[in-house]
Amino acid sequence: MTDQLAKNYPELRPPLRTLLGPGPSDIHPRVLEAMAKPTVGHLDPYYLELMDRLQAMLRTLFQTGNAMTFAISATGSAGMEATVVNLIEPGDTMAVCINGVFGQRMADVATRAGAQVIRIEKTWGQVFTADDLAPALERKPKVVGIVMAETSTGAGQPIEEISRAVHDAGSLLLVDAVTALGGMPVCVDDWQIDAIYAGSQKCLSCPPGLAPVSFSEAAMEVIRTRKSSVQSWYLDTTMLSSYWGTERAYHHTAPINMTYGLYEAVRLILEEGLDACFDRHLQNHRALRRGLEALGIGYAPQTGYELPMLNAVWIPKEADDAWTRRELLRRYGIEIGGGLGDFRGRVWRIGLMGYASRMSNVLWLLAALEQLLAEQGVPIEPGSGIAAASRFE
Repeated sequence: MTDQLAKNYPELRPPLRTLLGPGPSDIHPRVLEAMAKPTVGHLDPYYLELMDRLQAMLRTLFQTGNAMTFAISATGSAGMEATVVNLIEPGDTMAVCINGVFGQRMADVATRAGAQVIRIEKTWGQVFTADDLAPALERKPKVVGIVMAETSTGAGQPIEEISRAVHDAGSLLLVDAVTALGGMPVCVDDWQIDAIYAGSQKCLSCPPGLAPVSFSEAAMEVIRTRKSSVQSWYLDTTMLSSYWGTERAYHHTAPINMTYGLYEAVRLILEEGLDACFDRHLQNHRALRRGLEALGIGYAPQTGYELPMLNAVWIPKEADDAWTRRELLRRYGIEIGGGLGDFRGRVWRIGLMGYASRMSNVLWLLAALEQLLAEQGVPIEPGSGIAAASRFE
């Protein structure tokens, strides 16, 4: 390699970061190691066997027996597109619950798929009740879409009550679980969710690039009896079912090494145990909350519905949003997220997702944040945040 080439295109040396933002999250070393294993063909017997095992683990994680449970070869946003475009035909009515960015995005995807979209809107950070959906459900939408864990607001949506109302109206329920899956219970069968999607990069602690999805038999029957072809060839579940099902018919070249990573990521969660994994996320969230409250920082979502893995908190009035996040990254190597949309400049989004949900990260962030807030004249008692978090039981 010439000196000029080395200068223009240097060796990859990404900085070491502690990823405590809204995603991606820190990657477990075993996942990175898995992704470095030898590549095989996408129809190799070893890979086909791996697909079977991954599907079985994803069913356990989604808590479902759905046959059509697999990973879309693309990011979580493609999971959203896949569920919408397979269920919606031009002219269908779809109701979408919007209380943040990703509800808005789902409505946009549905509109592009040709749906007549009924927008059910609430103030950012608030959650929906069955009563909120009642006027829309009177119009008998084919599909109702809702975000379980709204990444832009940190609000967690109770699904069971919504599901009962949706099914009483004869509609299908579509759920965004991108931030939820792997960090809190997601009970597809018990909650009668018809279509659900997630992403590999949040609580699964795998690099972005795969989107776990699951379709109920009722959803698959709707897809099989469509009058028109699915808008997207790549995301057409009727064809993907031939690849992920018993036929193993070629559809696309799957991302082999990403599949290795997701396999190991889900395996790590099952090794820990679902209940233990969910409890770890909840306990670290509670410790962080105690620490932030000691620094005078409160939570943005509706009280009682704060997510354990995504902490959306109000920025102190004396603090500079961009400067604080920049200095966290520059001095301490810590990434947190800023607010989006209605919360831009008003909220910080602190992720404790998957492998990053560790008490050491809670204390490291609180120490760094306390120093930066003190430099900006925010009235805090030195050491109060760490002390409060450490005393948490």
